[in-house]
Amino acid sequence: MLAKSVPDIPPGMLYEPKWDGFRSIVFRDGDDVEIGSRNERPMTRYFPELVAGFRRELPPRCVLDGEIVVVRGPGLDFEALQQRIHPAKSRVTLLAEQTPASFIAFDVLAMGDDDLREQPFQVRRAALESALAEAGPPVFVTPATDDEAVARTWFEQFEGAGLDGVVAKPPGLRYRADQRVMFKIKHARTADCVVAGFRWHKSGPVVGSLLLGLYEEGGDLNHVGVAASFPMTRRRALLDELAPYRMDGFDGHPWGAWAGSIVGNPAAMAGPGSGAPGSGAPGSGAPDPAVAGRLPGGLSRWNRDKDLSWQPLRPELVCEVAYDHMEGSRFRHTAQFRRWRPDREPRSCTYAQLDRPVSFELAQVLSAR
Repeated sequence: MLAKSVPDIPPGMLYEPKWDGFRSIVFRDGDDVEIGSRNERPMTRYFPELVAGFRRELPPRCVLDGEIVVVRGPGLDFEALQQRIHPAKSRVTLLAEQTPASFIAFDVLAMGDDDLREQPFQVRRAALESALAEAGPPVFVTPATDDEAVARTWFEQFEGAGLDGVVAKPPGLRYRADQRVMFKIKHARTADCVVAGFRWHKSGPVVGSLLLGLYEEGGDLNHVGVAASFPMTRRRALLDELAPYRMDGFDGHPWGAWAGSIVGNPAAMAGPGSGAPGSGAPGSGAPDPAVAGRLPGGLSRWNRDKDLSWQPLRPELVCEVAYDHMEGSRFRHTAQFRRWRPDREPRSCTYAQLDRPVSFELAQVLSAR
């Protein structure tokens, strides 16, 4: 069951924090445990510590809906969570020890022989709280409230722990798979970014996405994400608008030093622990794979056949984009193009313009239950 974005918190709902992790459905039948992603991809092999925890903490037969997260320090670490998706069993085992995951349950679809999907959400919520009343880590029940004022406080404060908004659910809502019948309210902000490259669209020679950068205090231009979701007519127009800034190669480009090592050395993108030359080992001269996956041209963790090659642009264009929140030094989700900013000097596009959420420890979020 999915949620659609709305600009403000609607009244008369049950409210929960919006967790930033991997949405998952967990099936347990005795010792048999399966974890599936929202796209029905099998996730079980990547989280052996959760499988053990589910056998220990969940009712013997149940189906739960929730979010897999990794907690590091006072908040969530989505980048560490992404690293958990790895093909090598030895690496999976190591990461399960180094960055163990937790499961935040927020709905129950079945309990024992009972299919609960046709029950109102408020009934399912009560069943969830009862079933997990004695559960311990790594299983948690998300906080919930019917007080709109409390939800607004959560919206402002919990972002400091790495959460990215509030979800509102009608109390009488039946479980409707693949339908956007819940509501999500996310933080909306804007930033002025340097456009330093673009990717081609999969349909042909038009712009697919813009590569965005922000300057650090030391003067380096960091890749912070992409802007996409353009209508096809806009993609064609962008190609003409970007033409005067296109470069023939990476020489002189602020991302040229590592771009060449990625483009010219596919082995540089091998997974951690692969032993392949250029796998990010000290002295290899190649980007660390954990970092390279976040750079333009790095392999997609979810689809290694996806073409992420890009075309360099002189870093002279500035655009305003909308974003929800940051994950480390990057935009957590795809940014939305708003307008060109010819009045802005590229070097003025720094991290200093970004909002910093109030610091808030994750333990306080979970204690809100």
